[in-house]
Amino acid sequence: MTSLFGIALALSVTVQAPESQRPDPGPVLPADLIVTAAHIYTVDPDRPAVRAFAVRDGLVVFTGSVREAMALRGPGTRLMDLGDATVIPGIVDAHLHLLELGQTLQEVDLTGSASYDEVVGRVTARARQAAPGAWIRGHGWDQNRWSDRRFPTEAPLSRAVPDRPVALTRVDGHALLLNARALALAGITAATPDPSGGRIVRYPDGRPTGVLVDNAKQLATRVMPPPSPDEVRDAVQAAIDHVHRWGLTGIHDPWVTAPTLAAYEELARAGRFALRDYVMVAGDSADLAAAFARGPQLALYGGRLWIRAIKLFADGALGSRGAALLEPYSDDPGNVGLLVTDTNYIRATAIAALRRGFQLCTHAIGDRANRLVLDAYEAALDTVPTADHRFRIEHAQILSHDDLPRFAALGVIPSMQFSHQTSDMTWAMDRLGWTRIQGAYAWRSLLNTGVVIPYGTDAPVEPVNPMIGFHAAITRQDASGWPAGGWFPAQRLTREEALESMTRWPAYAAFMEHVAGSLAPGKYADFTVLDHDIMTVAPEQVLETQVLMTVMGGTTVYRRSAP
Repeated sequence: MTSLFGIALALSVTVQAPESQRPDPGPVLPADLIVTAAHIYTVDPDRPAVRAFAVRDGLVVFTGSVREAMALRGPGTRLMDLGDATVIPGIVDAHLHLLELGQTLQEVDLTGSASYDEVVGRVTARARQAAPGAWIRGHGWDQNRWSDRRFPTEAPLSRAVPDRPVALTRVDGHALLLNARALALAGITAATPDPSGGRIVRYPDGRPTGVLVDNAKQLATRVMPPPSPDEVRDAVQAAIDHVHRWGLTGIHDPWVTAPTLAAYEELARAGRFALRDYVMVAGDSADLAAAFARGPQLALYGGRLWIRAIKLFADGALGSRGAALLEPYSDDPGNVGLLVTDTNYIRATAIAALRRGFQLCTHAIGDRANRLVLDAYEAALDTVPTADHRFRIEHAQILSHDDLPRFAALGVIPSMQFSHQTSDMTWAMDRLGWTRIQGAYAWRSLLNTGVVIPYGTDAPVEPVNPMIGFHAAITRQDASGWPAGGWFPAQRLTREEALESMTRWPAYAAFMEHVAGSLAPGKYADFTVLDHDIMTVAPEQVLETQVLMTVMGGTTVYRRSAP
C-alpha cells in the first residue's frame, strides 16, 4: 500500500518541475493606457476597488495597485491620472430609444411644462419659425403635472396654431395630442371607430378631443411625413453625442425597425457609431421575419451592434391609463386599460424566438399585462424547454403579489426604470389605490426572489442622466428630498446594487457579461469618470454629480469642458 507520505512526495515532485521544463510565458507586452484614480469601482467581485488598471487593444488587461500597473508601462503607454475623480465601468442604459431620443432633441421640448397654456405657448413660438404647412412635432407634455389633470383638448391648440398640423407626444410616448388641422389630415371624426388596442378620447357628443391613446396613434402617424434617411442619421448621431455626455457607453435599444437598423449599420461602417447598442428588433411581422432570416449576430462592427433580441408591447402606460389592470383604475371606474397585442401573438413569437436563438423582451406595465406575458412565456418554455433564455419584461411596473415570484421561477428578467417611480409617485396612488400600490415599483420585493434588475431611463420618456435613477434607487425620493424617508422606502436598493443595475446587470441581461459590465481583465475598456464618489457622498450630492469623461474601448468619446 502506498503511504500518504509517498503520494505527497510524488505530487510535490510533479508540481515543482525543473525551471528548464516550465513553459515560457513570453515577453510581457506593454499597455496602451494606464489609468489611475483615487476611487475605481470595478464592479468585479474578485477585485471590487482598485487604484489603477491597464488597457491594451481596447481591453482591460490588469486591475490592481498603481505600482503593479506601472510594470506594464512602455515607451508608448499613455498615462491617465484622474486624481480625486471616481471611475466606474461604462454606464449602460438598459432601455433607451436611440432614434426617438435624437428626434425629440429636434422637436418642441414640452417636458416640465407646468400647464397646458405653457405647452401652447412653446408650440406657438416654434410655429412662427416653421415653414408653411410643415408639421409641428413636440414631446413631453404630462397632464399629471398640471392643476387640471384631465387630458387636454385640441381647442386651445387649434386656436393658437390653426394653419399647420400639430402632433404632440405625451411624456410616456403612449398618447398623442393633435390640433384640428392634424385631425382633419388624418381623417379622424366622430364616426371613426376606436382601433383594437387603442382609444380615441372624445367629447360627450362623440367628436374627437384630439388625444389618441396607444394603437389609435397610428391613425395620425400614418399620414405624417416620414423622416428622410439623412434626418434619421442626423438624429442618431445627435443622440449618441447626447448619451456620451451622461457617461453612457452602451444602451439596450427597444423597437428598432429595419430602416433604423440600416442607418445604424451605415454609421457603424463609417466609424461613426461610438456606442455599444443591444438592438431589440421591432416585433411586427415584417421586421420579425427579417430578423429571423438574418439570425442572431453579435459584436458587429468592432462591438458596436448586437442583434439577438425582439421587442413586443403588451399594454400601454399608467399615466395615460392604458396600462392593462386586473381591476379597474381607482380614478376611472370601468377602465381596465388596453391590451395592444394579442396574447397569442406574444406566445407564438416567444416560441419562435426560443427556436431561433433570440431573446424576447415585452413591454408590460399593468398587473394584467404582466400576468399575461408571464403566462405566454411559461407556455412557450413548456413548448421549447430552454435553459438560460433570459427573456425579459420591460418595465414590470405593477405586479400582483402572486406574480412576484414567477420572474425568478421562470428565469425572466424584470428590466425596470427607477426614475419612473419618482416621476409617478405623486399620482400613482390615485390610479391604483392602497392595495395595488404595494406591488408597484417593487424593486426590493423582486430582488429578494433572486432576480437582477437592469436599470434604464426609457429616454426620451425620462432624462438620460443616470444619476437621477441612481438617486431614486437609493432614496425613493425626488430631487427636493420628498417624501421624507422615501416613498415606500422598504423597496430601496443599496448603492452597490444601484451601481450593478447600470453596469453588470445590463451586461447580463444582454448576454454580454463576458465582455462588458465590469472593469476586469479581458473585458472592454469602457469606463465613466465622475467628479463625485457616488458610493459615499450624501444622497443629495449624487444629483450634483457631473460626468468628466466617457471612454469606450480606451478611446475618449466625451470630455467635459472647463466651466
